[in-house]
Amino acid sequence: MTAMTETLRNQLLEFQRNEITEYHLYKRLAEMTDQSNNQETLRRIAQDERRHYEALRTHTGQDVEPDWRRVWGYYLISRVLGLTFSLKLMERGEEKSLHAYREAAILLPELAPIVEEELGHEDALLALLEEEKLDYIGSIVLGLNDALVELTGALAGLTLALQNAPLIALSGLITGVAAAMSMAASEYLSTKAEGTDRSPFRAAIYTGIAYIVTVFLLILPYLLLPSLLWGALGLTLLIAVLIIALFNYYYAVVTSTDFKPRFVEMATLSLGVAVLSFGVGLVARRVLGVDVDV
Repeated sequence: MTAMTETLRNQLLEFQRNEITEYHLYKRLAEMTDQSNNQETLRRIAQDERRHYEALRTHTGQDVEPDWRRVWGYYLISRVLGLTFSLKLMERGEEKSLHAYREAAILLPELAPIVEEELGHEDALLALLEEEKLDYIGSIVLGLNDALVELTGALAGLTLALQNAPLIALSGLITGVAAAMSMAASEYLSTKAEGTDRSPFRAAIYTGIAYIVTVFLLILPYLLLPSLLWGALGLTLLIAVLIIALFNYYYAVVTSTDFKPRFVEMATLSLGVAVLSFGVGLVARRVLGVDVDV
């Protein structure tokens, strides 16, 4: 057996490992979901991966074990962040595998049909997936974006105007909860007026929850660092940027869009409003002569 032949065989065994790993993953994801359309789609993909594995085994004459860490890792991601995010994240890592498949197909033309299927059929099937949170991602964006812009600005202004961490946290919490209920009500009325298949109640819930969670995370530094006022503000701004980064990464993956433009836009808006509000707090404190000492 030549060195090249041995190299090719090892490459085929790696392909086998990937295919059987994805077979078990898709199979478990199909069992996890309770939507019949998703189950059918995932089972079809699983069977295709199993068929690819069997075709590769005819060339290697050897069985291989799946990568169980990868199977359970993506399964847990699906449980937490949803099917679409997990599957599209997995597909993002397939480019190197497809490149290797193409190179192997030059030496072994029988692999060409597998390459073509890997290129086309999974994207087509994944496009059929239905997931509730994706139908309401606009409502989540509304809650997150509004909370980040309003509350980072409010907290920056309050930090300079009040200079008392517990009072700032209390003011931020009251402001945030009131704004969350207002935004949820507005989203309910807006969705109802659209007359789409989306539930106005669920749209309001997604908006409200996104807003409330963001509010809690942004005021948390003022509760944890009451004696380090400026450190609390800095940590709040850092948390805001991290929330923007994480959400926009999620959004970019599930919608197959570019991460950077949306991240830069949201971060610029939130931090820009914070800077302006800080200036308003400075002016208000000097003009009104407010001096809170609690």
